[in-house]
Amino acid sequence: MSTIAEIRVPPDEFVLRETLSAVPDAEFEVMRVAAHGTSDVIPFLTAMAPDKDDLERALAADDSVKNISLLADNDDEWLYRMEWVEDIRVILHVLTEADGTILSAYGNGEGWHLRILFTDRQSLSATFEFCDEQNLSLDIERIYELEDAARRGQYGLTAEQLDTLETAYERGFYDIPRGETMNALAGELGISHQALSERLRRGHRNLIEHTLFVGETDGPTDP
Repeated sequence: MSTIAEIRVPPDEFVLRETLSAVPDAEFEVMRVAAHGTSDVIPFLTAMAPDKDDLERALAADDSVKNISLLADNDDEWLYRMEWVEDIRVILHVLTEADGTILSAYGNGEGWHLRILFTDRQSLSATFEFCDEQNLSLDIERIYELEDAARRGQYGLTAEQLDTLETAYERGFYDIPRGETMNALAGELGISHQALSERLRRGHRNLIEHTLFVGETDGPTDP
């Protein structure tokens, strides 16, 4: 039975740790990731930080990455392609040994949140045994079967977007008057005010697109 695991990895045991140490407010969200042989991982990821120049200086000095290419500059976030070459034992094991798939990965100064699809529970168990042997820390947040993930994916939401929207709703963020401020909600989620705003915006867009415009290929039109 295919299984999804949501785990957290400490920032000092994962790739980009030097960058996140130098720029603590930086945030990364992986869009796509693939193994390149058995030693490198090549992701496409978006990055946000208070200052782009500071971020790129930190990336250039980070020994865990190389061949960094800026693919898109959207003012408040940037799309990069890079090679991960150090602190990636977990990712390489998942992709090359466990036949797993990285569904999503989000990292900031507090650590990395990974959502991984395993073909069966045995592959999941083998991954945790591998991490234990390598003295790597993995905190399990959730484990559920693929069938149970239908609610999470049916509206086009990432795990982070769904959890953020649910938390915002539960804390009264959408109430009038508002039960919790943006700053308080961002603090609870461990992300910046800007990152929360971006995640809510993406989540709202995906939710609208997959509910109000189901079946429409051209998207909404102006009235």
